[in-house]
Amino acid sequence: MIRVGILGYGNLGKGVEAALAQNEDMQLVGVFTRRSPESVSVRTPDVPVYHCDKLADMKKDIDVLILCGGSATDLPEQTPVYAEMFNVIDSFDTHARIPEHFANVDAKAKAAGTTCIISCGWDPGMFSLNRLYANCILPEGRDYTFWGKGVSQGHSDAVRRIEGVADCRQYTIPVPAAMDAVRAGENPELTTREKHTRECFVVAKEGADLAKIEEEIKTMPNYFADYDTTVHFITAEEMQRDHSGLPHGGSVIRTGVTGMEKEHKHVIEYSLKLDSNPEFTGSVIVAYARAAYRMNQEGMTGCKTVFDIAPAYLSPKSGAELRAHLL
Repeated sequence: MIRVGILGYGNLGKGVEAALAQNEDMQLVGVFTRRSPESVSVRTPDVPVYHCDKLADMKKDIDVLILCGGSATDLPEQTPVYAEMFNVIDSFDTHARIPEHFANVDAKAKAAGTTCIISCGWDPGMFSLNRLYANCILPEGRDYTFWGKGVSQGHSDAVRRIEGVADCRQYTIPVPAAMDAVRAGENPELTTREKHTRECFVVAKEGADLAKIEEEIKTMPNYFADYDTTVHFITAEEMQRDHSGLPHGGSVIRTGVTGMEKEHKHVIEYSLKLDSNPEFTGSVIVAYARAAYRMNQEGMTGCKTVFDIAPAYLSPKSGAELRAHLL
């Protein structure tokens, strides 16, 4: 059994817990939190909850530690620290800072002899792999990534910070005409506005200025100003009834040409339609936790990404089983 610890018990931590329950070769040995352990109730029977201060005393009890904090402030600090103690997995998703994060974790992991995999999930993660495969197969081509339809938690939080807003769910939606043009091999040049639209469902506080809220949303730089955005005001009851889930998904598409005269067009597409973003992300992370443990057992240390992991390390099946049933 691969003994796993979870640090952080929000949506992602709960998704990892659910994924572990479906993997018979893995055992959840503890959930670690910055909150009071007595305030956290986990769903797996007989699994203890500890304060994160206890982690340093449990190096011999955990084979892989899964970090479920946020990319903005948690993971840049936590992953290098815990890489000195454990094999570690994180879902760091600030794309521009991945090289810096990798270097920080790699130095600590190599010194400690641990194996750490960063940026696991579906983007970065599964989408990254498919971009790489497609680029190698069609070297003359163009990449397109579409996200949604799905809830953007970061954009939803940004709207909730506006004065007068009690709650919000923001959906990112691909523009169908843009996707159709890409799938047809037209290789369009697409602006940000032409690729995605945004739709906000907002619960306003009593007496709030709705027109002012809508204007602030639509003009918010880095979030909505570059998109066609629709704002709907709804009740708290409608929010709970119609928008309580966290669905997401998207598509990675590469178009390219082959032939001596470049006469043949090809389209490679990988798409996801997810009822639960955190549960799917947790499922990806758990597969890579198995890989981290196996690779460490074989003496491969340092920081890794999904690009470095052979697919066989992700599966509980033996090489013979994979060749017989999946090859």
